[in-house]
Amino acid sequence: MKKSVLISWSGGKDSSLALYEIQKNRDYEITALITTVTSDYDRVSMHGLRTSLLEEQGSSLNVPLEKVFISKNASNEEYESSFNKVLLNYKESGIRDVVFGDLFLEEIKKYREDLLEKIGMECIFPIWKRDTVKLAKTFIELGFKAITVCVDSNVLGKEFAGREFDEHLLDDLPQGIDPCGENGEFHTFVYDGPIFKSRIDHQLGEIVLRDERFYYCDILPG
Repeated sequence: MKKSVLISWSGGKDSSLALYEIQKNRDYEITALITTVTSDYDRVSMHGLRTSLLEEQGSSLNVPLEKVFISKNASNEEYESSFNKVLLNYKESGIRDVVFGDLFLEEIKKYREDLLEKIGMECIFPIWKRDTVKLAKTFIELGFKAITVCVDSNVLGKEFAGREFDEHLLDDLPQGIDPCGENGEFHTFVYDGPIFKSRIDHQLGEIVLRDERFYYCDILPG
């Protein structure tokens, strides 16, 4: 009997790879995508992706989408309370596992494990400790298509926002920047690939600086 799991879904590259790996494993069945949304902006938290595009992803993946709503400038306590409230609803139906696309940040992994342990659930990390250079290239080779939607200006320039995640981008990344952006250097929006039934049509919008630090490229429905 397959084990039902939830996918922590950002709409980006790493959660797409985690979903891809889980789909290959016949021991698992995906029940829903769990995405944190900032209610004030109606956008995916941190990534800044419009929820209309998030919903298109869910439709193309043919997986139900569950939104966790938080306010702008939400505290950890608010996030944890909102996240756990949603998870507990699924736990009541017998689901005990949540899949995350984390790669190598030990403190983030422990944070997630401790958070879920408090409510009697567990984490699955299908791409944990994978070499990020190889993983970035594998993502491209598998046929995934993505755009950088958020860039940390402390480490990357504005010109990196709104770019296709491809070999050219990887070649242009400055030394010391993780090719998967695991340290928060950039975030992505995945619009095509082997996990999708159809491509997510979109257009590039304006690039703006938020919080005097992050460049966001607004992605518009196609």
